[in-house]
Amino acid sequence: MSHDVEVPRDPSSRSAPADRPEDDPAGRSRRRRRSTRLIVQGVAVLTAVGVAGTGAALAAGAFRTAGPRPDGTAVTPLGTTVTPAGSQSDLGGLPLGMRLSPDGRTLLVSNDGQGEQSLQVVDPRTSRVVQTLPYPSPAALFVGLAFSPDGRTAYAAGGGSELVHRYAVAGGRLTERQPLQIPVPPSQGTTKGRAFPAGLDVTADGRRLLVANHLADSVSVVDLASGQSTQVAVGHAPLTVVSAEGGRTAYVTNQGADTVSVLDLSGATPTLTATVTVGTHPNAATLDERGARLYVSNGDDDSVSILDTARSRVVATIDLAPYPNAPVGTTPTGLALSADGRRLFVTNAGNNDVAVVDTRSRRTLGLIPTAWYPSAVVATADRLLVANAKGLGAGPNDGPGYPDPTARTPRSPAQYVGSMMTGTLSTLQLPLSREQLAAATRTVESNNGFDTEADAGDQENARANGGRPMPTIKHVIYVVKENRTYDQVLGSLGKGNGDPSLNLFGDESAPNTRALAEQYVTFDNFYADAEISAQGWNWTTQANSNPFAEALWPANYSGRNAPYPSENGDPAIAGNRDPKKAFIWDRLAGAGVSFRNYGFYVSPRADGSFHADDPVLEASTDSAFMGYDLSCPDSAGTFTPLKATCLQPRVDEWLKEFRGYEQSGSLPAVQMVRLPNDHTNNTRVGTPTPQGYVADNDLALGRLVEAVSSSKYWQDTAIFVTEDDAQNGPDHVDAHRTLALVISPYTRTGKVDSTFYSTVSMLRTIEDAVGVAPLTQFDAYATPMVAAFGRRADLRPYQALQPAKAGDERNAATAPMAAVSGTQRSGTADTFDEQLSNEAIWKSVKGGGSPMPHPRHQLLKDTTGTAGDE
Repeated sequence: MSHDVEVPRDPSSRSAPADRPEDDPAGRSRRRRRSTRLIVQGVAVLTAVGVAGTGAALAAGAFRTAGPRPDGTAVTPLGTTVTPAGSQSDLGGLPLGMRLSPDGRTLLVSNDGQGEQSLQVVDPRTSRVVQTLPYPSPAALFVGLAFSPDGRTAYAAGGGSELVHRYAVAGGRLTERQPLQIPVPPSQGTTKGRAFPAGLDVTADGRRLLVANHLADSVSVVDLASGQSTQVAVGHAPLTVVSAEGGRTAYVTNQGADTVSVLDLSGATPTLTATVTVGTHPNAATLDERGARLYVSNGDDDSVSILDTARSRVVATIDLAPYPNAPVGTTPTGLALSADGRRLFVTNAGNNDVAVVDTRSRRTLGLIPTAWYPSAVVATADRLLVANAKGLGAGPNDGPGYPDPTARTPRSPAQYVGSMMTGTLSTLQLPLSREQLAAATRTVESNNGFDTEADAGDQENARANGGRPMPTIKHVIYVVKENRTYDQVLGSLGKGNGDPSLNLFGDESAPNTRALAEQYVTFDNFYADAEISAQGWNWTTQANSNPFAEALWPANYSGRNAPYPSENGDPAIAGNRDPKKAFIWDRLAGAGVSFRNYGFYVSPRADGSFHADDPVLEASTDSAFMGYDLSCPDSAGTFTPLKATCLQPRVDEWLKEFRGYEQSGSLPAVQMVRLPNDHTNNTRVGTPTPQGYVADNDLALGRLVEAVSSSKYWQDTAIFVTEDDAQNGPDHVDAHRTLALVISPYTRTGKVDSTFYSTVSMLRTIEDAVGVAPLTQFDAYATPMVAAFGRRADLRPYQALQPAKAGDERNAATAPMAAVSGTQRSGTADTFDEQLSNEAIWKSVKGGGSPMPHPRHQLLKDTTGTAGDE
């Protein structure tokens, strides 16, 4: 791919606020939701950038899809626009690390995606990839890159391979040598027995390699002559290590905490001399030329900390918030200083831009648009090189020309969205004039909706609801299921934009889901904000998936020895400034809103009960409600439990407590209910068939709705139902498109709502209903689902339907792909091989000889003129 976008010229400029804004407790300072007016404004700015054809794509009523455009721009799954400045070159999957050689002639890129990871050599003068070294699983890479001072040797961190790759460098190419093994004391770290090498640096004398052991909470100092190493404990989840003072000192960013560790390397063994508090979850770090100032990007604090290295203390903080009182979401990742040291370049992964900061005034001079999720940046005397981890997104994946990182063949359509995106390299000429930077800044503001009034979206949604906001809702039930697309369940509904040929679960296995969609509101343009469950549960509970999770899930899913970066008490996964305020239950508890947890973020104990690691969540958790465990049913009257430790079926346990609340009159304002069994166990021998699992799950949902709609709470309750992700099953619109239900007396309209909604839209609507502020910029930006509510209440109760397939039918050894299904991991949500999982389910329902259609990644036309988030 090669496309040039000129940075525009304009006479005005912009500076960021000098002081950090705090989160608005009232939630009023929100950037505007996507609307007709915002889209039209975006066209005008993009035309100024010189991007041809974008106006037609983004005008109101146009066919709006996520993914790459022919003109080199794209729309992200969140609904924001990317218009990368400069020239663009393709890289590999999920480029997260870049390093320039000492002589400036060789650029290394570490591609750390789910499929075939790779190390690439790029000529920084032409931005052309000149060499690619593949690392198919279980071989691994992870972020860290380094050169020896003379540039003759290069190093790449091996992540789950527990080693550091070593290369000879000659003629701008690499030759792999014997790697360095990195031992880890089994007693260190939160993940026992793993080092997981990440950030690297070589001391100035070239004798020692410094290795940040990401999962061992330590740094290894490796003697390069002998290969022997010593370790020193640092903070949680160290990511980047920087050598200083001729190799006598090192600085380590602790991504799982809010600290930088300072190490003394002058003695026989390394020692920790100071721990400096910075912003939350620091990522990259870079020293100025004199070694006097260390700049640190704080991924979940939307800031850069500046450390005085002589005193080991923070002397200033650069605020990167895009507008006053913005919640977090900018997500600064990579850092680079200009050749003269007067400019600091910061990649903002959440807002798809590079911030240009004056290092003297410490103010943001402007923003440069990038592709999706910029992760790393390198500056030379005349060029700025930016790695974009997700490039221009996915686009359709059912045709030729889309490489499959999981296949050994160069091109294959057999893939899923989590591994098909190609990273890109943006190259811009330096320096940029004030006029160029000002116009680029306005483009970024328009792309993200930062340039519009705060609450116009609320006003437009109120007009869509007959001139009034959503009716008063006193009780919310938030139901999250697992991994179905819209077409898999509603494709043959007879209303909405469905493809009947892709419908796997009809009235025989999902009669309640289908009846609820038909009788209440059919949402045929609702998308999961995640590709897979490790992201999905972060998005459904905190409206974000932070750099820690985004970097680790591909290694976890591809068998490269990484932990599952979700659904646990690790503060590293909490995507907010204060990890103790990152989740929806933190917002509720802080606002005094009562809630009860049924299965969110819990794990089993020896006695079969389920508990949450998070103390706030645990205090309101029903320990008798089972979390994710496909051995146990969602509802009574379906399949016999597959193991003796199964407790009461999930919805029966919930119903027992609900009846108690009816008697006491003390129903919590919010209930969070997990019903996971529509995930299915594929065709694993001895487990329920896919239709049986879905029927079990569907009956549980029907019984829940029946109980609520027959209770005294019905008149002021809304039940929100969605999937954590869509598992990339067949869907004729997009593999992110998934199920959404909003069930209340005010939504029993039988209408089709084709507004562009997503996971964060549902979260935003729940937040508005119970009166808490958005968690991040993403739910603040999202379109609330207000248009689904009518003016009058229909108080008729719903009567649950009995699925014909709800029974004890099990997969036999002759079931399609039974042998393959038996080899797949099933202990954690969504860790199956998704392509095999989808195919097994398809053949189970459609027949062993029926070929599964390739999934598509193309979003539906916005028929309402209001665009939200995918």
